[in-house]
Amino acid sequence: MHSSPLKTRSATMVLALASLVAAVACTDTVYKERAPFNPPPDPASGFLGYYTVATKQTTCGNCHAEKQGEWLTTKHSHAWADLQNSGGAQSFCTPCHSISANGNADTGVVGYTKTPTAVYQDVQCESCHGPGETHVSSPTIANRPLARISVADTTNSCASCHSGAHDPFFEEWSQSGHGQSNTLSPPISNIATNQLNSSCAPCHEARTVLALWGVSTNYVEANDVITAQNALPIVCAVCHDPHDSTNPGQLRYPLANVALTGQLCIKCHSRRFDVTLTANTPHAPQGPVVLGSAGYWPPGYDTSFTSSSHGDLTKNPRLCAGCHVNSYQFTDTLTNTTSFSTGHLFRPIPCLVNGAPVFDDSCAFDLPSRSWQACTNAACHATAALAQQAFASDTAAIALLTNQLWVDANGNGKLDPFPTDSGYLAQVSTQVSTTDTVQTVADGVMFNVNTFGLHRYSNGDNSMGVHNPFLYQAILAASITAMKSTYGLSAPPPNVQVVIDRALARVGKKPPVVVSSH
Repeated sequence: MHSSPLKTRSATMVLALASLVAAVACTDTVYKERAPFNPPPDPASGFLGYYTVATKQTTCGNCHAEKQGEWLTTKHSHAWADLQNSGGAQSFCTPCHSISANGNADTGVVGYTKTPTAVYQDVQCESCHGPGETHVSSPTIANRPLARISVADTTNSCASCHSGAHDPFFEEWSQSGHGQSNTLSPPISNIATNQLNSSCAPCHEARTVLALWGVSTNYVEANDVITAQNALPIVCAVCHDPHDSTNPGQLRYPLANVALTGQLCIKCHSRRFDVTLTANTPHAPQGPVVLGSAGYWPPGYDTSFTSSSHGDLTKNPRLCAGCHVNSYQFTDTLTNTTSFSTGHLFRPIPCLVNGAPVFDDSCAFDLPSRSWQACTNAACHATAALAQQAFASDTAAIALLTNQLWVDANGNGKLDPFPTDSGYLAQVSTQVSTTDTVQTVADGVMFNVNTFGLHRYSNGDNSMGVHNPFLYQAILAASITAMKSTYGLSAPPPNVQVVIDRALARVGKKPPVVVSSH
Protein backbone atom coordinates (compact mmCIF):
# COMPACT_ATOMS: atom_id res chain seq x y z
CA MET A 1 0.00 0.00 0.00
CA HIS A 2 1.31 3.50 -0.95
CA SER A 3 0.73 6.76 0.99
CA SER A 4 -1.13 9.52 -0.79
CA PRO A 5 0.88 12.56 -1.95
CA LEU A 6 -1.27 14.81 0.25
CA LYS A 7 -0.49 12.90 3.44
CA THR A 8 3.23 12.84 2.60
CA ARG A 9 3.38 16.59 2.04
CA SER A 10 1.48 17.22 5.33
CA ALA A 11 3.84 15.06 7.33
CA THR A 12 6.85 16.75 5.81
CA MET A 13 5.49 20.19 6.69
CA VAL A 14 4.82 19.14 10.31
CA LEU A 15 8.36 17.85 10.72
CA ALA A 16 9.83 20.98 9.20
CA LEU A 17 7.75 23.20 11.49
CA ALA A 18 8.78 21.17 14.56
CA SER A 19 12.45 21.47 13.57
CA LEU A 20 12.09 25.21 13.17
CA VAL A 21 10.44 25.61 16.58
CA ALA A 22 13.14 23.52 18.18
CA ALA A 23 15.86 25.56 16.50
CA VAL A 24 14.29 28.82 17.61
CA ALA A 25 13.81 27.51 21.18
CA CYS A 26 17.49 26.52 21.41
CA THR A 27 18.79 29.79 20.07
CA ASP A 28 16.51 31.77 22.43
CA THR A 29 17.69 29.99 25.65
CA VAL A 30 19.96 32.19 27.74
CA TYR A 31 22.01 30.80 30.63
CA LYS A 32 23.03 33.20 33.38
CA GLU A 33 25.49 32.42 36.15
CA ARG A 34 23.98 33.14 39.56
CA ALA A 35 26.05 35.43 41.75
CA PRO A 36 27.37 33.46 44.73
CA PHE A 37 26.41 36.22 47.13
CA ASN A 38 24.46 39.44 47.30
CA PRO A 39 26.09 42.76 48.24
CA PRO A 40 26.00 43.02 52.05
CA PRO A 41 23.41 45.51 53.36
CA ASP A 42 26.05 46.67 55.87
CA PRO A 43 29.12 46.89 53.58
CA ALA A 44 31.55 48.00 56.28
CA SER A 45 30.99 44.90 58.40
CA GLY A 46 30.95 42.32 55.62
CA PHE A 47 27.99 40.42 57.05
CA LEU A 48 26.11 38.80 54.15
CA GLY A 49 23.07 37.34 55.90
CA TYR A 50 20.33 35.71 53.90
CA TYR A 51 20.78 35.07 50.20
CA THR A 52 17.04 34.53 49.88
CA VAL A 53 14.94 35.79 52.78
CA ALA A 54 11.71 34.04 51.81
CA THR A 55 13.26 30.55 51.97
CA LYS A 56 15.75 31.33 54.77
CA GLN A 57 18.58 30.40 52.44
CA THR A 58 21.74 31.75 54.02
CA THR A 59 24.59 32.89 51.83
CA CYS A 60 26.89 30.47 53.65
CA GLY A 61 24.41 27.70 52.89
CA ASN A 62 24.88 28.12 49.16
CA CYS A 63 28.07 26.11 49.57
CA HIS A 64 27.59 24.50 52.98
CA ALA A 65 24.30 22.87 52.04
CA GLU A 66 24.45 20.18 54.75
CA LYS A 67 24.91 22.74 57.51
CA GLN A 68 22.15 24.88 56.00
CA GLY A 69 19.74 21.95 56.18
CA GLU A 70 20.66 21.15 59.78
CA TRP A 71 20.47 24.78 60.86
CA LEU A 72 16.93 25.10 59.48
CA THR A 73 15.76 22.58 62.09
CA THR A 74 17.11 24.60 65.03
CA LYS A 75 15.50 27.37 67.08
CA HIS A 76 18.18 29.74 65.84
CA SER A 77 16.59 29.66 62.37
CA HIS A 78 13.34 31.19 63.63
CA ALA A 79 14.69 33.30 66.48
CA TRP A 80 13.32 36.51 64.97
CA ALA A 81 9.76 35.22 64.60
CA ASP A 82 9.88 33.78 68.10
CA LEU A 83 10.81 37.19 69.45
CA GLN A 84 8.01 38.93 67.58
CA ASN A 85 5.48 36.33 68.70
CA SER A 86 6.56 36.48 72.34
CA GLY A 87 4.57 39.60 73.02
CA GLY A 88 7.55 41.18 74.74
CA ALA A 89 9.80 42.21 71.85
CA GLN A 90 11.88 45.28 72.63
CA SER A 91 14.76 46.98 70.87
CA PHE A 92 17.39 45.64 73.25
CA CYS A 93 16.30 42.08 72.38
CA THR A 94 17.13 42.31 68.68
CA PRO A 95 20.93 41.82 68.81
CA CYS A 96 20.42 38.27 70.14
CA HIS A 97 17.72 37.43 67.59
CA SER A 98 19.60 38.67 64.52
CA ILE A 99 23.08 38.97 63.04
CA SER A 100 24.99 41.50 65.14
CA ALA A 101 28.27 41.76 67.02
CA ASN A 102 26.91 39.29 69.61
CA GLY A 103 28.44 35.83 69.46
CA ASN A 104 31.35 36.62 67.15
CA ALA A 105 34.62 38.54 67.06
CA ASP A 106 33.13 41.67 65.48
CA THR A 107 32.52 44.74 67.63
CA GLY A 108 30.43 47.86 67.58
CA VAL A 109 27.14 48.58 65.86
CA VAL A 110 26.99 46.18 62.92
CA GLY A 111 24.54 43.92 61.13
CA TYR A 112 20.90 44.36 62.07
CA THR A 113 21.64 46.90 64.80
CA LYS A 114 23.12 49.18 62.10
CA THR A 115 21.03 48.17 59.10
CA PRO A 116 17.66 46.76 60.21
CA THR A 117 16.77 44.52 57.29
CA ALA A 118 15.17 41.08 57.03
CA VAL A 119 18.44 39.88 55.46
CA TYR A 120 19.99 39.99 58.94
CA GLN A 121 17.09 38.51 60.95
CA ASP A 122 17.46 35.24 62.89
CA VAL A 123 20.60 33.73 64.42
CA GLN A 124 22.37 32.77 61.23
CA CYS A 125 25.78 31.23 60.51
CA GLU A 126 27.56 34.58 60.76
CA SER A 127 26.11 35.24 64.21
CA CYS A 128 28.68 32.78 65.57
CA HIS A 129 31.21 32.57 62.75
CA GLY A 130 31.52 36.28 62.00
CA PRO A 131 31.44 38.14 58.66
CA GLY A 132 31.64 35.91 55.59
CA GLU A 133 32.23 38.37 52.73
CA THR A 134 36.02 37.96 52.64
CA HIS A 135 35.76 34.19 52.51
CA VAL A 136 33.09 33.95 49.81
CA SER A 137 34.87 36.56 47.69
CA SER A 138 38.03 34.47 47.57
CA PRO A 139 37.73 31.26 49.60
CA THR A 140 40.93 30.04 51.27
CA ILE A 141 41.73 27.93 54.29
CA ALA A 142 43.30 30.95 55.96
CA ASN A 143 40.26 33.23 55.73
CA ARG A 144 37.59 30.81 56.94
CA PRO A 145 35.40 32.53 59.53
CA LEU A 146 35.59 29.95 62.33
CA ALA A 147 33.44 30.06 65.45
CA ARG A 148 34.95 29.57 68.89
CA ILE A 149 33.85 27.19 71.65
CA SER A 150 35.47 28.94 74.60
CA VAL A 151 33.12 31.16 76.60
CA ALA A 152 35.90 32.92 78.50
CA ASP A 153 35.22 35.99 76.35
CA THR A 154 31.57 36.54 77.17
CA THR A 155 31.12 39.02 74.28
CA ASN A 156 32.48 36.64 71.66
CA SER A 157 30.74 33.35 72.37
CA CYS A 158 27.47 31.64 73.29
CA ALA A 159 27.60 33.60 76.56
CA SER A 160 26.98 36.91 74.81
CA CYS A 161 23.32 35.96 74.36
CA HIS A 162 22.72 33.05 76.71
CA SER A 163 23.29 35.10 79.85
CA GLY A 164 21.69 37.79 81.98
CA ALA A 165 18.53 37.72 84.07
CA HIS A 166 16.46 36.72 81.04
CA ASP A 167 18.62 33.74 80.03
CA PRO A 168 21.22 32.99 82.76
CA PHE A 169 22.72 29.84 81.24
CA PHE A 170 26.27 31.18 81.39
CA GLU A 171 26.04 32.45 84.97
CA GLU A 172 24.74 29.12 86.25
CA TRP A 173 27.08 26.98 84.14
CA SER A 174 30.15 28.96 85.24
CA GLN A 175 29.42 28.05 88.88
CA SER A 176 28.94 24.37 88.10
CA GLY A 177 31.43 21.54 88.01
CA HIS A 178 31.25 21.61 84.21
CA GLY A 179 32.36 25.23 84.22
CA GLN A 180 35.26 24.50 86.54
CA SER A 181 36.30 21.04 85.42
CA ASN A 182 39.75 22.11 84.22
CA THR A 183 40.59 23.87 87.49
CA LEU A 184 39.14 21.29 89.87
CA SER A 185 40.99 18.33 88.40
CA PRO A 186 44.70 18.00 89.26
CA PRO A 187 45.52 16.21 85.97
CA ILE A 188 44.21 19.23 84.10
CA SER A 189 45.86 21.88 86.24
CA ASN A 190 49.16 20.01 85.92
CA ILE A 191 48.86 19.67 82.17
CA ALA A 192 52.17 21.42 81.53
CA THR A 193 53.97 18.37 82.94
CA ASN A 194 51.71 15.44 82.13
CA GLN A 195 50.05 16.69 78.92
CA LEU A 196 46.55 15.59 79.86
CA ASN A 197 46.86 11.88 80.40
CA SER A 198 44.40 9.79 78.43
CA SER A 199 42.29 8.73 81.40
CA CYS A 200 41.38 12.28 82.46
CA ALA A 201 41.32 14.56 79.43
CA PRO A 202 38.42 12.85 77.61
CA CYS A 203 36.03 14.04 80.30
CA HIS A 204 37.76 17.14 81.68
CA GLU A 205 39.00 19.11 78.65
CA ALA A 206 36.56 20.24 75.98
CA ARG A 207 38.71 19.76 72.88
CA THR A 208 39.74 16.30 73.97
CA VAL A 209 36.14 15.29 74.64
CA LEU A 210 35.01 16.48 71.21
CA ALA A 211 37.88 14.69 69.48
CA LEU A 212 37.06 11.46 71.32
CA TRP A 213 33.43 11.81 70.27
CA GLY A 214 34.43 12.14 66.62
CA VAL A 215 33.45 15.78 66.17
CA SER A 216 35.31 16.90 63.06
CA THR A 217 33.78 20.37 62.67
CA ASN A 218 36.56 22.95 62.85
CA TYR A 219 36.64 25.83 65.32
CA VAL A 220 39.07 28.51 66.48
CA GLU A 221 40.69 26.55 69.30
CA ALA A 222 40.67 23.12 67.64
CA ASN A 223 44.38 22.90 66.82
CA ASP A 224 45.80 24.71 69.85
CA VAL A 225 48.48 22.97 71.83
CA ILE A 226 46.65 22.43 75.11
CA THR A 227 48.36 23.94 78.13
CA ALA A 228 47.47 24.45 81.77
CA GLN A 229 46.56 28.01 80.89
CA ASN A 230 44.26 27.36 77.92
CA ALA A 231 42.67 24.04 78.90
CA LEU A 232 38.93 24.39 78.36
CA PRO A 233 36.27 23.15 80.80
CA ILE A 234 33.12 21.39 79.62
CA VAL A 235 31.84 24.30 77.54
CA CYS A 236 28.43 24.59 75.83
CA ALA A 237 29.57 23.00 72.54
CA VAL A 238 30.62 19.78 74.28
CA CYS A 239 27.04 18.86 75.14
CA HIS A 240 25.20 20.97 72.53
CA ASP A 241 25.65 20.71 68.77
CA PRO A 242 25.33 24.23 67.31
CA HIS A 243 24.25 22.88 63.93
CA ASP A 244 21.98 19.95 64.66
CA SER A 245 18.68 19.40 66.47
CA THR A 246 18.38 15.63 66.10
CA ASN A 247 18.18 15.41 69.89
CA PRO A 248 16.11 17.75 72.08
CA GLY A 249 18.03 20.83 73.16
CA GLN A 250 20.47 20.27 70.27
CA LEU A 251 22.31 17.76 72.44
CA ARG A 252 25.05 15.68 70.84
CA TYR A 253 23.69 12.44 72.31
CA PRO A 254 20.20 11.52 73.56
CA LEU A 255 19.07 11.62 77.16
CA ALA A 256 16.51 8.82 76.82
CA ASN A 257 19.07 6.06 76.44
CA VAL A 258 20.21 3.45 78.97
CA ALA A 259 23.44 2.51 77.17
CA LEU A 260 26.58 3.46 79.08
CA THR A 261 28.16 4.83 75.88
CA GLY A 262 24.98 6.16 74.29
CA GLN A 263 23.52 8.52 76.89
CA LEU A 264 25.00 12.02 76.94
CA CYS A 265 25.73 12.37 80.67
CA ILE A 266 26.69 8.75 81.25
CA LYS A 267 29.37 8.87 78.55
CA CYS A 268 31.55 10.53 81.19
CA HIS A 269 29.78 9.69 84.41
CA SER A 270 30.71 6.02 84.25
CA ARG A 271 34.45 6.10 83.81
CA ARG A 272 35.05 3.06 86.00
CA PHE A 273 32.53 1.17 88.05
CA ASP A 274 33.81 -2.37 88.46
CA VAL A 275 36.01 -3.60 91.27
CA THR A 276 39.36 -5.01 90.12
CA LEU A 277 42.31 -6.73 91.74
CA THR A 278 44.30 -3.49 91.69
CA ALA A 279 41.62 -0.96 92.60
CA ASN A 280 38.78 -0.66 95.07
CA THR A 281 38.00 2.94 94.28
CA PRO A 282 35.30 3.93 91.75
CA HIS A 283 35.50 6.99 89.55
CA ALA A 284 32.35 8.90 88.53
CA PRO A 285 30.08 5.81 88.69
CA GLN A 286 26.82 7.78 88.62
CA GLY A 287 25.44 6.27 85.41
CA PRO A 288 25.79 2.62 86.43
CA VAL A 289 24.38 3.50 89.87
CA VAL A 290 21.25 5.05 88.34
CA LEU A 291 20.83 2.10 85.99
CA GLY A 292 21.42 -0.47 88.73
CA SER A 293 24.59 -2.13 87.42
CA ALA A 294 27.23 -0.61 89.72
CA GLY A 295 28.87 -2.14 92.73
CA TYR A 296 30.25 -5.45 93.96
CA TRP A 297 27.75 -8.18 94.81
CA PRO A 298 29.28 -10.60 97.33
CA PRO A 299 29.13 -14.37 96.67
CA GLY A 300 25.55 -15.56 96.82
CA TYR A 301 24.17 -12.23 95.69
CA ASP A 302 25.45 -12.09 92.12
CA THR A 303 22.35 -11.37 90.12
CA SER A 304 21.10 -8.52 87.99
CA PHE A 305 19.40 -5.69 89.79
CA THR A 306 16.43 -3.68 88.55
CA SER A 307 17.01 0.03 88.81
CA SER A 308 14.83 2.42 90.75
CA SER A 309 12.30 4.73 89.12
CA HIS A 310 15.06 7.32 88.64
CA GLY A 311 16.65 5.00 86.08
CA ASP A 312 13.37 3.93 84.47
CA LEU A 313 12.79 5.68 81.12
CA THR A 314 9.04 5.20 81.36
CA LYS A 315 8.98 7.17 84.61
CA ASN A 316 11.99 9.44 84.08
CA PRO A 317 12.46 9.77 80.29
CA ARG A 318 15.23 12.39 80.53
CA LEU A 319 17.19 10.18 82.94
CA CYS A 320 20.01 12.29 84.50
CA ALA A 321 18.58 15.56 83.21
CA GLY A 322 15.19 14.70 84.68
CA CYS A 323 16.58 15.74 88.05
CA HIS A 324 19.74 17.67 87.26
CA VAL A 325 18.49 20.07 84.56
CA ASN A 326 15.21 21.73 85.41
CA SER A 327 14.11 25.22 84.45
CA TYR A 328 11.66 27.09 86.63
CA GLN A 329 10.72 30.51 87.91
CA PHE A 330 11.43 31.64 91.44
CA THR A 331 10.99 34.77 93.50
CA ASP A 332 14.12 36.61 94.51
CA THR A 333 13.22 37.70 98.02
CA LEU A 334 16.01 40.27 98.09
CA THR A 335 14.60 42.23 95.15
CA ASN A 336 11.03 40.85 95.29
CA THR A 337 11.22 40.06 91.58
CA THR A 338 10.45 36.95 89.55
CA SER A 339 13.57 35.36 88.12
CA PHE A 340 14.33 32.34 85.98
CA SER A 341 16.59 29.34 86.56
CA THR A 342 17.85 27.34 83.58
CA GLY A 343 18.93 24.29 85.58
CA HIS A 344 22.53 24.65 84.41
CA LEU A 345 23.87 24.60 87.94
CA PHE A 346 23.21 20.85 87.48
CA ARG A 347 22.15 20.72 91.13
CA PRO A 348 18.96 18.65 91.52
CA ILE A 349 18.09 20.16 94.92
CA PRO A 350 20.18 23.35 95.10
CA CYS A 351 20.67 25.51 98.16
CA LEU A 352 18.72 28.76 98.13
CA VAL A 353 20.02 32.22 98.97
CA ASN A 354 17.29 34.84 99.07
CA GLY A 355 15.16 32.37 97.17
CA ALA A 356 17.68 31.97 94.33
CA PRO A 357 19.37 28.60 93.58
CA VAL A 358 23.16 28.60 94.06
CA PHE A 359 25.90 26.05 93.46
CA ASP A 360 26.96 25.91 97.13
CA ASP A 361 25.93 22.61 98.73
CA SER A 362 26.53 23.37 102.40
CA CYS A 363 22.96 24.15 103.44
CA ALA A 364 20.64 21.80 105.30
CA PHE A 365 18.61 19.23 103.39
CA ASP A 366 15.26 20.66 104.41
CA LEU A 367 12.41 22.47 102.71
CA PRO A 368 13.24 26.11 103.43
CA SER A 369 16.97 25.70 102.70
CA ARG A 370 16.71 24.00 99.31
CA SER A 371 14.57 23.91 96.19
CA TRP A 372 12.90 20.52 95.68
CA GLN A 373 11.21 21.48 92.41
CA ALA A 374 13.22 18.96 90.40
CA CYS A 375 11.56 16.22 92.46
CA THR A 376 8.06 17.48 91.77
CA ASN A 377 8.41 18.82 88.19
CA ALA A 378 8.24 15.36 86.62
CA ALA A 379 5.36 14.33 88.93
CA CYS A 380 7.52 11.63 90.51
CA HIS A 381 6.91 13.05 93.98
CA ALA A 382 3.56 14.65 94.66
CA THR A 383 4.94 17.33 96.94
CA ALA A 384 8.29 18.73 97.99
CA ALA A 385 7.57 17.61 101.54
CA LEU A 386 7.17 13.98 100.45
CA ALA A 387 10.41 14.16 98.45
CA GLN A 388 12.26 15.59 101.43
CA GLN A 389 10.85 12.90 103.71
CA ALA A 390 11.97 10.14 101.34
CA PHE A 391 15.44 11.67 101.18
CA ALA A 392 15.71 11.86 104.98
CA SER A 393 14.52 8.26 105.43
CA ASP A 394 16.86 6.83 102.81
CA THR A 395 19.96 8.73 103.94
CA ALA A 396 19.36 7.67 107.56
CA ALA A 397 19.18 4.02 106.51
CA ILE A 398 22.29 4.33 104.34
CA ALA A 399 24.22 5.97 107.17
CA LEU A 400 23.42 3.05 109.49
CA LEU A 401 24.59 0.52 106.91
CA THR A 402 27.74 2.40 105.95
CA ASN A 403 28.80 2.94 109.56
CA GLN A 404 28.46 -0.76 110.22
CA LEU A 405 31.07 -1.32 107.52
CA TRP A 406 33.45 1.58 108.17
CA VAL A 407 33.66 4.72 110.26
CA ASP A 408 36.61 6.89 109.29
CA ALA A 409 37.05 8.13 112.85
CA ASN A 410 40.13 10.30 112.25
CA GLY A 411 38.83 11.66 108.95
CA ASN A 412 42.00 10.91 106.99
CA GLY A 413 40.17 9.19 104.12
CA LYS A 414 42.10 5.96 104.70
CA LEU A 415 41.08 2.67 106.25
CA ASP A 416 42.94 2.35 109.56
CA PRO A 417 42.86 -0.79 111.72
CA PHE A 418 40.50 -0.98 114.69
CA PRO A 419 40.35 0.78 117.13
CA THR A 420 41.59 3.87 115.21
CA ASP A 421 38.69 3.34 112.82
CA SER A 422 35.63 1.22 113.54
CA GLY A 423 33.29 -1.05 111.61
CA TYR A 424 33.69 -4.44 109.97
CA LEU A 425 36.38 -3.31 107.52
CA ALA A 426 38.54 -1.81 110.26
CA GLN A 427 38.38 -5.14 112.09
CA VAL A 428 39.75 -7.02 109.05
CA SER A 429 41.81 -4.21 107.50
CA THR A 430 44.58 -6.63 106.47
CA GLN A 431 42.11 -8.23 104.06
CA VAL A 432 41.85 -4.98 102.09
CA SER A 433 44.67 -4.57 99.59
CA THR A 434 45.30 -3.25 96.09
CA THR A 435 48.80 -4.70 95.84
CA ASP A 436 48.12 -8.44 95.87
CA THR A 437 46.43 -10.70 93.34
CA VAL A 438 43.74 -12.03 95.66
CA GLN A 439 40.23 -10.64 95.35
CA THR A 440 38.78 -10.81 98.86
CA VAL A 441 35.26 -10.12 100.01
CA ALA A 442 36.70 -7.22 102.01
CA ASP A 443 38.24 -5.76 98.82
CA GLY A 444 34.84 -5.79 97.15
CA VAL A 445 33.06 -4.38 100.17
CA MET A 446 35.63 -1.58 100.40
CA PHE A 447 34.77 -0.76 96.79
CA ASN A 448 31.10 -0.62 97.75
CA VAL A 449 31.75 1.73 100.65
CA ASN A 450 33.80 3.99 98.37
CA THR A 451 31.00 3.90 95.81
CA PHE A 452 27.94 4.26 98.03
CA GLY A 453 29.15 5.38 101.46
CA LEU A 454 28.09 8.88 102.48
CA HIS A 455 31.06 11.27 102.45
CA ARG A 456 33.58 8.40 102.31
CA TYR A 457 35.27 8.92 98.96
CA SER A 458 35.46 11.96 96.68
CA ASN A 459 34.99 10.09 93.37
CA GLY A 460 32.16 7.86 94.51
CA ASP A 461 28.53 8.26 93.50
CA ASN A 462 27.97 11.06 96.03
CA SER A 463 24.21 11.26 95.49
CA MET A 464 23.55 10.32 99.13
CA GLY A 465 21.40 7.48 97.84
CA VAL A 466 19.17 9.57 95.62
CA HIS A 467 20.36 8.05 92.35
CA ASN A 468 19.21 4.60 93.37
CA PRO A 469 18.20 4.17 97.03
CA PHE A 470 17.20 0.53 96.52
CA LEU A 471 20.59 -0.41 95.05
CA TYR A 472 22.46 1.55 97.73
CA GLN A 473 20.71 -0.22 100.58
CA ALA A 474 20.65 -3.68 98.98
CA ILE A 475 24.37 -3.73 98.18
CA LEU A 476 25.43 -2.30 101.54
CA ALA A 477 23.12 -4.78 103.32
CA ALA A 478 24.54 -7.69 101.29
CA SER A 479 28.05 -6.43 102.08
CA ILE A 480 27.38 -6.48 105.83
CA THR A 481 25.90 -9.98 105.72
CA ALA A 482 28.80 -11.30 103.63
CA MET A 483 31.44 -9.70 105.87
CA LYS A 484 29.85 -11.24 108.98
CA SER A 485 29.68 -14.70 107.42
CA THR A 486 33.08 -14.63 105.74
CA TYR A 487 35.13 -13.31 108.64
CA GLY A 488 33.09 -14.53 111.63
CA LEU A 489 32.30 -11.03 112.84
CA SER A 490 29.71 -10.20 115.50
CA ALA A 491 26.11 -9.59 114.47
CA PRO A 492 25.08 -6.01 113.73
CA PRO A 493 22.85 -4.17 116.22
CA PRO A 494 19.09 -4.87 115.95
CA ASN A 495 18.30 -1.47 114.37
CA VAL A 496 20.85 -2.15 111.64
CA GLN A 497 19.59 -5.70 111.11
CA VAL A 498 16.07 -4.36 110.54
CA VAL A 499 17.37 -2.17 107.71
CA ILE A 500 19.38 -5.10 106.28
CA ASP A 501 16.37 -7.44 106.23
CA ARG A 502 14.15 -4.79 104.65
CA ALA A 503 16.71 -3.92 101.97
CA LEU A 504 17.37 -7.51 100.92
CA ALA A 505 13.70 -8.45 100.98
CA ARG A 506 12.98 -5.52 98.67
CA VAL A 507 15.18 -6.96 95.91
CA GLY A 508 14.35 -10.60 96.61
CA LYS A 509 17.83 -11.61 97.76
CA LYS A 510 18.50 -14.48 100.12
CA PRO A 511 21.38 -14.83 102.62
CA PRO A 512 24.59 -15.87 100.88
CA VAL A 513 26.33 -19.18 101.11
CA VAL A 514 29.04 -18.99 103.80
CA VAL A 515 32.47 -18.85 102.20
CA SER A 516 35.81 -19.63 103.76
CA SER A 517 37.81 -16.85 105.39
CA HIS A 518 40.87 -15.51 103.55
